[in-house]
Amino acid sequence: MPAAPAELRTRAEGLVRPFRDLYPFATQLFEQPGGWMSMLDEGPPGAPPLLCVHGNPSWSILYRHVAREFSGSYRILAPDHLGCGLSEQPAGWTYRREDHVANLERIVLEMDLRDVTLVVHDWGGPIGLSVATRHPERFARIVITNTGAFPSELLPARIAMCRGPILGRAMVEGLNGFARAATFMAVEKPMSRQLRRAYVAPYASPRSAHATWRFVDDIPMSADHPSWPALARLSDALPSLDGIPTLLLWGERDWCFTPAYREEFSRRLPHAQVRRLEQAGHYLFEDDPENIVGVLHAKALLREVQSHDGHIDEIDVRAVEADPWFVPESTDCLRQLHEFRDRRKHFALVVDEYGALQ
Repeated sequence: MPAAPAELRTRAEGLVRPFRDLYPFATQLFEQPGGWMSMLDEGPPGAPPLLCVHGNPSWSILYRHVAREFSGSYRILAPDHLGCGLSEQPAGWTYRREDHVANLERIVLEMDLRDVTLVVHDWGGPIGLSVATRHPERFARIVITNTGAFPSELLPARIAMCRGPILGRAMVEGLNGFARAATFMAVEKPMSRQLRRAYVAPYASPRSAHATWRFVDDIPMSADHPSWPALARLSDALPSLDGIPTLLLWGERDWCFTPAYREEFSRRLPHAQVRRLEQAGHYLFEDDPENIVGVLHAKALLREVQSHDGHIDEIDVRAVEADPWFVPESTDCLRQLHEFRDRRKHFALVVDEYGALQ
């Protein structure tokens, strides 16, 4: 029997309480046939949706930087798959890829999401892109990050080791080894202890880590695997998305979804833009959330210097700077001009010495 929403909310509040500063976001519960899914829901309800789909062994905390930076212009929706994050963890559910796809598809259709910007990562790739190929008219742009959506034999030994039905399962479920290891192996810049704990908190017991094991077990490496046919169908359908503006945003130091996967996406989606994050690993949102952390206006700084009688060492620069405004590369010019007008912001067009517009 599915857990009552009140029980789930109590569990979620207990999980998030130690790191509420990392995850201060509003969430909603969405009822699925297999149980209740939690979904980060930030931003104006009428704004264009930015749908962020996580993979394994992460959860919606992966997209906290996206939620902070874009919730002024978009409605950020980041569901936790069943068994993951703050969602219910039903013991008897299938945990097959196609059932995760069906869950996400219900969210898109029942919420009647349109003009969607889709962001996918890891297992979120085959799940989110499957929904996009079925309903391309609902998606305005796509951001693909460190994932795969086609059959491949490029399975790293570290992942293969976790697929063993006895030792692998004991390590992933019993020791929470997959989620814990990812907080070290999936990043180039070390995570803080608090952030590591936040990533692994939903999977702290063998029962709660069950979904992480099932995701690993569901990786189709041969044609006789139950999930192989669905992945092959998605692979064949990928070119149908080439008319949707797409960005391949890639952590180039990922040992799992290496640049070879990015290159394969480029072959299948030749019109996709590519941005390589040379110093980022698999959890690219942790390694390179954005180089710009704030905007410091000269007038504001001078006023602060004057108010401190010239004692520069007493000035807290972070208190003076303004929040940066990040714009996805896939945003079209007309929408961006409207946003400048609505926010009453000035803008500049910069032309470099070669005549190229920056």
